[in-house]
Amino acid sequence: MKNLIKLMLFSCILLGSIGSNPVKAQERQGDQQPFKEEQIKYNGGELSYRVLYPEGFNKNKEYPVILFLHGAGERGDDNQKQLTHGSDLFLETANRKKYPAIVIFPQCPTDSYWSNVNVETDESGKRIFKFGTEGEPTEAMKGVLALVDDLQQTAYVDQDRIYLGGLSMGGMGTFELLRRKPGVFAAAFAICGGDNLENVKEYKDIPLWVFHGEEDSIVPASLSIDIVEKLKEIGAKPRFSLYPGVDHNSWDNAFAEPDLLSWIFRHKN
Repeated sequence: MKNLIKLMLFSCILLGSIGSNPVKAQERQGDQQPFKEEQIKYNGGELSYRVLYPEGFNKNKEYPVILFLHGAGERGDDNQKQLTHGSDLFLETANRKKYPAIVIFPQCPTDSYWSNVNVETDESGKRIFKFGTEGEPTEAMKGVLALVDDLQQTAYVDQDRIYLGGLSMGGMGTFELLRRKPGVFAAAFAICGGDNLENVKEYKDIPLWVFHGEEDSIVPASLSIDIVEKLKEIGAKPRFSLYPGVDHNSWDNAFAEPDLLSWIFRHKN
């Protein structure tokens, strides 16, 4: 019961700040049609996702893949809301021509979470995030793990160029997936996320770009700062963008970075 209360509290906290705008999502649905609806079944479960294939897609060729994990506000079962943040970047005509890739947006069910994390509130009202270091993945993460396994068996996926990214809840999921699938991802980016510092060593060799708003009132910027400092301490060289005056929506700044895609796609395993 205690864990359930924590999960409900955490969901309400994040949902209030990063919830999608249903009207906006509906208005944009026509523009997002290139993202095809698909599902994958795993051990009695099912994960819905959207996938954008390159223009002129040919199954006899190999393509890089970007897997993107959305935030808590986009959870659901409509297989649509997860496209609220970030999809526009990959739909831009110039980007599709310059970086032909398979882009995948899975959707986390409303009653689950990408990562194993509990949140508590201290006497001052400060939120304390407690991330796990081991244990069973959540149901949503099990679906993502099955999806990654499937990608690793897909002939038209360039196995040396599988990339990962996510925001908020998805940023947390990004760090967890990096440690659960070592050696798979050629590069990753995490926006306003967090992790247990004990896990950092598991992804120190992966090119990583971390983003956070300095004034984040939902997920403290200190979580990303500590991860970056720990990575540097153990010899890694992460890229870090800390935006002064920016609250939780630092994904707007991250997606506006002019070299984000060029940085991602230049890495190979």
